[in-house]
Amino acid sequence: MNLKPGVRLSSQACETEFVVIKGTGDHALECGGAPAVPVGDPAAHQGGISEDLSGGTLLGKRYTDEDGTVEILCTKPGAGTLTFDGQVLTLKESKPLPASD
Repeated sequence: MNLKPGVRLSSQACETEFVVIKGTGDHALECGGAPAVPVGDPAAHQGGISEDLSGGTLLGKRYTDEDGTVEILCTKPGAGTLTFDGQVLTLKESKPLPASD
């Protein structure tokens, strides 16, 4: 799938929907073990979740790979785990606010 910022996608395996915040090029983006599809695609939310990829997603949270190549914002939570080129995406940590004196 060709990723670019602003693309809205959904999982075929669960109810998860998300938006690409950062990412370019042709990569495999999956949720729950099934390839992501554009929101509104008839295949969305029709499959089953792979047992080892059922950690779930959280509403409003950002997910990224270890190199920071891609960043995904979850707009609708679900039971599937997001993967990018076979690598499980992790919850992006918030940056601490600067101390004010």
